[in-house]
Amino acid sequence: MFFDIGAGELMGLALLAMILVGPERLPKVAVEAAKLVKKLRNLTQIATAELKENLGPGFENLQPADLHPKTFVKKQLADLMDDNPVAKTKRPQARIDPDLI
Repeated sequence: MFFDIGAGELMGLALLAMILVGPERLPKVAVEAAKLVKKLRNLTQIATAELKENLGPGFENLQPADLHPKTFVKKQLADLMDDNPVAKTKRPQARIDPDLI
């Protein structure tokens, strides 16, 4: 689920919203919240597109999750290990486990 919220927690938040906002204004608040989420999603898509454009070639398949430092380091280490000609020889090669980083 979104933000790791389960069904019980979602029901609790809905009940809390109904108590705080009131059943009369709840539909209007829900519509405004949906508009806000849609606007934020659009802004993140625009920002990601601009970032891909400004970074140039090699970053066409960039995802926002790739910008997390741990994910970025794992991906770069995996690319280095795959492109390393020494690693393709028959000598045993020390490998770095990306999960340890």
